[in-house]
Amino acid sequence: MTDDSWVPGTCTLPTTERPLRLAEFDGLFHDALRGADRLTARHLRLHLDSTAEPTARDLIARESACCSFFTFDLARPDGDTLTLDIRVPATRVAVLDALALRATAARGR
Repeated sequence: MTDDSWVPGTCTLPTTERPLRLAEFDGLFHDALRGADRLTARHLRLHLDSTAEPTARDLIARESACCSFFTFDLARPDGDTLTLDIRVPATRVAVLDALALRATAARGR
């Protein structure tokens, strides 16, 4: 999935850097995603391998800086599991839809 037309115009990440950021998310999803739950239209929960915590923390910090509409919550419900909750406002559900699709696609590779 290389089309980034779903990226909102309010994203402050320079256009030339967007494919790199998307590749970072794809890498995280491919390497660490163990499952995903769409809790509501505005809330996606990703289950990640616990070893991905430093990578996930770095990535979500940088993503929060350019797309402030995201709310990310990283938690460790037990020693082996890491959950990443991603929430968006109702006006950004399409962005969350696209991110969920990328996660599913990357996990299958």
